[in-house]
Amino acid sequence: MIVDPGLGNLRSVQKGFEQVGVDARVSADPDLVRGADRVVLPGVGAFGDCMETLRRTGLADAVREVVDAGRPYLGICLGLQVLLDDSEEFGRHDGLGWIPGSVVKFQASPDAKVPHMGWNRIRRPADHPVLGPEGLGEHYYFVHSYYAEPADSGAVAAWCDHGVEFAAAVTRGANVVAVQFHPEKSQADGLRLLERFSRWAP
Repeated sequence: MIVDPGLGNLRSVQKGFEQVGVDARVSADPDLVRGADRVVLPGVGAFGDCMETLRRTGLADAVREVVDAGRPYLGICLGLQVLLDDSEEFGRHDGLGWIPGSVVKFQASPDAKVPHMGWNRIRRPADHPVLGPEGLGEHYYFVHSYYAEPADSGAVAAWCDHGVEFAAAVTRGANVVAVQFHPEKSQADGLRLLERFSRWAP
């Protein structure tokens, strides 16, 4: 189930799953989300707007129930950032607080323009059933001005560099994985990730 927080980008994620043979439905109905066997939370746009919608509609509680039941969660872009305590984007906004830490803005430099936009290779500190084996990983497409800074680096499942080393993917427990990049825009490498998530049985 692809959760609709009202922030666009959903059809491209749905098409990505369709390309790997997965019939992924899109819904903003908390009751349908609660019944899903796995959830995907994508998002582009402002952190505060996303959190306001998730809370107001009851989707935040519905997604939490799915995760608490041990079913898989995949966050994409904002779907990663909202897992943290808070964000400094356009003021301070509270997140879901599932992973201690904050979302902060890249500092622009001649070698690191903001937003971070384009293809980068990730590095994985350990094997992960969705992200792949330890070591240098695939190239993925990024578009973001803010990045997650977990309080515990142990939550980071993949790293990337853009003027600073930042979390390209995070995990929580056995059934939550979230990525800062866009697998649905990352061609063959991204489709492989979506396929691995669709088969993931934590």
